[in-house]
Amino acid sequence: MKRLHVHVSVEDISRSVGFYSALFATQPTVVKADYAKWMLEDPRVNFAISTRGREPGLDHLGIQVETAGELHEVYARMRAAGGDVIEQGETTCCYAQSEKSWIDDPAGIAWETFHTTGESTVYGDGSGENQARIAHEKTSACCAPRAATKPAAACCE
Repeated sequence: MKRLHVHVSVEDISRSVGFYSALFATQPTVVKADYAKWMLEDPRVNFAISTRGREPGLDHLGIQVETAGELHEVYARMRAAGGDVIEQGETTCCYAQSEKSWIDDPAGIAWETFHTTGESTVYGDGSGENQARIAHEKTSACCAPRAATKPAAACCE
């Protein structure tokens, strides 16, 4: 069975662990000085936070699989979705050993698909992720013309 993966970059691990533990009504399954992970069953999601992102906010999304067969099935879906698939292969990341690939969705959000094969005592050097991310690096929109803003509306009107 597959599991949705969400990774959020945070500035303060302790404060964020407290927040998400209350939100999910459970403690993380993994806690390190720079990383925490909740393996939730309802909803079925691998939710991770770390201080290793470029800036606070959504870092990436993904699909975690339980078998090599499922991994190849999702790899085929990535290729069918279009875009450049960055095959990272076997790596150590997020205190785990895994095999993974990356793709950007049409909105520019990085998606990884991965099969975890074991634990690691180190976060990992990030070299594979960095190469995948550099390949997907977007130009900054800071200087692009801004669309006209609309007045904010109440959500439930």
